[in-house]
Amino acid sequence: MADSIDSHAPRSPFRVWRAFQWSMQGLSATWRLESSFRLEVYLFLLLAPLALWLGENGVERAILVGSLMLVLIVEVVNSAVEAVVDRFGSEWHEMAKRAKDMGSAAVFLCDMNVLACWGLILLPRVLA
Repeated sequence: MADSIDSHAPRSPFRVWRAFQWSMQGLSATWRLESSFRLEVYLFLLLAPLALWLGENGVERAILVGSLMLVLIVEVVNSAVEAVVDRFGSEWHEMAKRAKDMGSAAVFLCDMNVLACWGLILLPRVLA
């Protein structure tokens, strides 16, 4: 829930805790309901340690792991978009299709980003 416009007070520890719980509920729902997210988590668990090992410095490690994290983040947002679209009905609508396709395209672009980051960092080592 958004803060009220009049409130400039910092969040209390209780409100921060509630926000954390809502975030965990969102991750849990995504895990339960989205097989694509589960597959991406498995790939993350496999590739993140490899990224930490293959990265030669902190920046490379951050780029390799960060590109993987970005896929998970965008997949959660894509799942949220799909849930909202489905909430308004299961009948076919051009705008619903467009929203879902755009969410899928965002995940695809993140996948291409992973390939670009990993390729740009690791390919020169293989070719050298």
